[in-house]
Amino acid sequence: MAKLELVSKMVRTSTWAAASRRSRFFSRSTTKFADGKLTVVESLELHEGKTKLYRQALDRLEAKRTALLVESGSQLGAKVILGARNLENVELVLTNEVHPYDLLRYERAIFSRAAIEQLQETLKKTVSKRKLAAAQKEAA
Repeated sequence: MAKLELVSKMVRTSTWAAASRRSRFFSRSTTKFADGKLTVVESLELHEGKTKLYRQALDRLEAKRTALLVESGSQLGAKVILGARNLENVELVLTNEVHPYDLLRYERAIFSRAAIEQLQETLKKTVSKRKLAAAQKEAA
């Protein structure tokens, strides 16, 4: 009996933690977007996987200090990994690895279009039906 209660508490805690994490992520990403520090690009892949080319591209995007590059798992290619791995203060993560802390830690967040679309779909699935109905009611 005690094991069942412990498992039940663990499941409730992990569900609450996941919901809280999504909420924090949404809040941080909204703040970054409002500050103009969240950028969406068509793709993170360049014609060559050279660190120098990635540094130049980040400079054009005004990501001079720290940057978080977010790519979809289906779009992640060898050129992106090779080009971004040696950049100082730049981290490349997959969409499912993004954490709200990362959005605070890095000055700029750069998402590929595929990554932001995948993230939007994930967040849409997590919204409760009651909250969705309330939001639609307010919009009408």
